[in-house]
Amino acid sequence: MLSAGDFRNGLTFDMDGNVFSIVEFQHVKPGKGAAFVRTKLKNVITGAVVEKTFNPTDKFPVAYIERQDMQYLYNDGDIYYLMDKESFDQLPVSAADIGNNFRFVKENMDIKVLSYKGKVFGIEPPTFVELQITETEPGIKGDTATNVTKPAKLETGTEIRVPLFINEGDMIRVDTRTGEYMERA
Repeated sequence: MLSAGDFRNGLTFDMDGNVFSIVEFQHVKPGKGAAFVRTKLKNVITGAVVEKTFNPTDKFPVAYIERQDMQYLYNDGDIYYLMDKESFDQLPVSAADIGNNFRFVKENMDIKVLSYKGKVFGIEPPTFVELQITETEPGIKGDTATNVTKPAKLETGTEIRVPLFINEGDMIRVDTRTGEYMERA
């Protein structure tokens, strides 16, 4: 059991049947009255962020999130097939369970699958991925103004903003946490 007085950033716990991760916490000891713990919590299943205040003696069961290395194989409509890299078992996962991070994942890419009590609720792609530009307007020679970007479509179908000198067919590195162009690959 985890008491609210022991909260730290990143801890996960079970409250009212939902799993929450602590984003921020603050122990408050007002001049008058009892101490309390003010928190900002993220529901790891739905992604919703809530602010909640706890008594420091409140107790909650610790929730252990499983992170398993898997490989993305292919998708069939709204079902994505992932393969366990050790046992080679295939795991079908619905698009609703995967989340928004999947937009930078291409076939045969290694990812981490997040699950709680056997239910998959998200994936963690590699922090940086190399993807090819499939569609973009050609850059204009001599146009070297700083911080000017244009839209470009990646091989996964996702659209991001890239500098003017990037052309169709170029390989680029993308930060999957922010969805931003990093550099040419």
